[in-house]
Amino acid sequence: MSQSTGVAKPHGGKLVNRNSKQDSSGLFSISVSEDLANDVENIADGIFSPLEGFLGQQDFESVISRGRLANDLAWTIPIILDVDESTAKQMKDAGDVLLQNPNSEGFAILHVEETYHFDKEKTVKGVYGTIDPKHPGVARTMATKDILVGGKIEFIKKPQESEIRKYRKSPIETREGFQKAGWKTIVAFQTRNPPHVAHEMLQKTSLTTRDGVFVNPLIGKKKSGDFVDEVIIKCYESLIEHYYPKNRCQLATLHTEMRYAGPKEAIHHGIMRQNYGCTHIIIGRDHAGVGNYYDPFAAQKIFDDYPDLEITPVFFPAFFYCKKCLNFTNDRVCPHDVESREQLSGTKLRSIIQEGKSPSEFILRPEISKIILEYDKPFVD
Repeated sequence: MSQSTGVAKPHGGKLVNRNSKQDSSGLFSISVSEDLANDVENIADGIFSPLEGFLGQQDFESVISRGRLANDLAWTIPIILDVDESTAKQMKDAGDVLLQNPNSEGFAILHVEETYHFDKEKTVKGVYGTIDPKHPGVARTMATKDILVGGKIEFIKKPQESEIRKYRKSPIETREGFQKAGWKTIVAFQTRNPPHVAHEMLQKTSLTTRDGVFVNPLIGKKKSGDFVDEVIIKCYESLIEHYYPKNRCQLATLHTEMRYAGPKEAIHHGIMRQNYGCTHIIIGRDHAGVGNYYDPFAAQKIFDDYPDLEITPVFFPAFFYCKKCLNFTNDRVCPHDVESREQLSGTKLRSIIQEGKSPSEFILRPEISKIILEYDKPFVD
């Protein structure tokens, strides 16, 4: 299939493809985490187009300081490989390095172009807007090793298929799926949670004026208290089966870690969904936020700085069920007080579930509550 068949033009103009059959025998090797292995696969499949590998110093510093690559193309989240001094020297001497996953399986070759030191405090300020070590993204960055390695990758071995990967799709596959469905306007929905009924209503409101909704749960490292990946997938399977019209919703999982970078991550989420072929993305209140680090509407306002993106953000206030209006609504159209609303904070919802109770059907569909309550540990420890 040609790369131009998709609905939205890929970020940077073309889908990157770094899948290869290059021989890796005899190469110096290093091990990387499962999350980093996932991101290498995301580079190879074009989900991170236009990246072809780990950022070099010029691109890295440009992303940190102004949210763009050195060539001025929008990019807000640094995709990096960190190593210690001695490993950096070995990698530079080797030139080509085999990347191994935690099971010691070689899956990609990195063509080392440069190694460089970086300022961690400047990095977290640029990406997360804070240096507070309680922020999960800040804590993770401050714990990285001191040297970064830049260079293009070649992906040589896909992971084994598994239950958690059965909905993973490349941009070529999603674009084919949209074309087969006859969709020309596709709205993406980013999530790291099982579907609340309010989320369902938000998606369906978007769907009234568009051809299809692309539900794209993020599967990967999350903070304590978030839902585990398997629960999220099973809940969306059930929701789509019971509550969506046929051929109006497609599900695919995005395998990368949450950065909790608020507005900067909202742009990153938009770029990935543009690469999948989506024309629009829903950006809700406090998108990709954590705690009180970001203004609730910062993730919406930042799109003003990126008019060059070819995916259009769709902004919604938070939906809730109003017992007086007798429907799902939001602050912009509902005049009633908070006591009239059926809504729960994430903390309160977790508390109800941990007590083995089902939330109101206006919070979670009964099928969704049932799935969650069947798990002994539905939350990340």
